[in-house]
Amino acid sequence: MRMTESQLAQYRRDGYLIFPSLFSAAEIGVLRAETARLSAIEAETVIRERTGGVRSIFRVHEADGATRSAAFRALVRTPRVLGPTRQALGTEDVYIYHTKINTKPAIEGTVWMWHQDYGSWQRDGCARPDMGTFAVMMNDSTEMNGALYVVPGSHKRGRIEPYYDENTSYKFWAVAKRDMIEVLRSSPPPVPIVGPAGTCVVFHCNLLHASGHNLSAEDRWHLYISFNACANAPKFTAQSRPDWVVSRNTAPLPIEADDAILNSGTEPELIRAPSPI
Repeated sequence: MRMTESQLAQYRRDGYLIFPSLFSAAEIGVLRAETARLSAIEAETVIRERTGGVRSIFRVHEADGATRSAAFRALVRTPRVLGPTRQALGTEDVYIYHTKINTKPAIEGTVWMWHQDYGSWQRDGCARPDMGTFAVMMNDSTEMNGALYVVPGSHKRGRIEPYYDENTSYKFWAVAKRDMIEVLRSSPPPVPIVGPAGTCVVFHCNLLHASGHNLSAEDRWHLYISFNACANAPKFTAQSRPDWVVSRNTAPLPIEADDAILNSGTEPELIRAPSPI
């Protein structure tokens, strides 16, 4: 799968592109079953809210580790994901910087403040913003359940120096309030990425994005596959963030079978203790 010239032009203009119904109900069913399984694992790659519910599950795309998943490993190698991503990054040689599932549990799932991914990734040593994220909605995404919001065209502003936000269970680099107010007042209105399960979006690493509290009765599960150009991989040191945040596997990712999710089988149980999602 490849973006058309008009789609690619739209991506370059807006900093994101939505793909409605890109994955089937059967494929999403497999991915949801895997998310439920992974949510019960106790590991450093499973980040929990202060209330105990899962906030994020990292490193689901590799063949090893506590949160390994054959289904997610197959997903990231499909032409539906890798084709548009290679075009967005402008190179055939891309690798996965990290994967994470943001689960946003019903009622208690909290916000992700306005940020640019490159706000963190430049600090990791990535010299250029030759990076992006491909997100897969594993259930219906609505404004009520904490949909992802983006500011169209904000990637053209370049990187905005962030501050370290420590108000949530997963601490990260966010854009300061004064800067965001200026951006919001001088930009097109933010757009919610909503749609049925199977909807996907690819977005630039400098695109400003955020998501609100999940006020609904259902969990909201999104997978974020973050990519980097192989030539842009950082140099790793003793101070580098862990592999599950900044992957050491920088080999070019191959495109594999498009039907592999349904044929991925299941992983052995690694459950140590049940926990609510």
